[in-house]
Amino acid sequence: LKYKGVGEGGKVGLSKEIGKKKERIDILCLQETKKEQVDKVVCQALWGDADVSWELQPACNSAGGILCLWSQKTFRLERKHIGCNFIYLEGIWVADGEKVNIINIYSLCDLNQKRILWEQIRRLRNSNMGGLWYILGHFNSIRRSSERVGTCHRGQDERSLQEFNEWIANLQVEDVPCVGRKFTWYRPNVTAKSKLDRFLVSNE
Repeated sequence: LKYKGVGEGGKVGLSKEIGKKKERIDILCLQETKKEQVDKVVCQALWGDADVSWELQPACNSAGGILCLWSQKTFRLERKHIGCNFIYLEGIWVADGEKVNIINIYSLCDLNQKRILWEQIRRLRNSNMGGLWYILGHFNSIRRSSERVGTCHRGQDERSLQEFNEWIANLQVEDVPCVGRKFTWYRPNVTAKSKLDRFLVSNE
């Protein structure tokens, strides 16, 4: 699930969305929470259960913000790192004892800031080779020109998509196709749209 904002209305709406899901949700990764802090009450309301753990990267002046929620019955956290525009969680998937690495991303638009983010994650990946990797969230980057409609950033897009594709290849992860809409960002009047959100999974 991707949800924009976690205000009072957002809590109710997200809880309803979780309740509609037939599949059990074991870990929930949110981007653009717009929250500078969250407490146990907020996380329990979002999760719909008292059994919830969480990590937050606070929003800055109500912009951005990343939140991860999970059940300790499913995922046992062993190490974490809250970096610039990402949260990294390393732990054990309880059901099968498998080590997993999860990175929840909310990238800025600026290409230089993206490069810094990409390098931080590359270093994490290279220094922790074991286990499965799940890198997901709002990357603010496209992989091909067909993923952006209605806006023109030709020079910037060409540089960014080449570097973004090279980064994904170097991480040795696969871009998992998403179910539902082709695009993940829409201008309010729908004159422009882009695919900016992804779910990358290691090849193991």
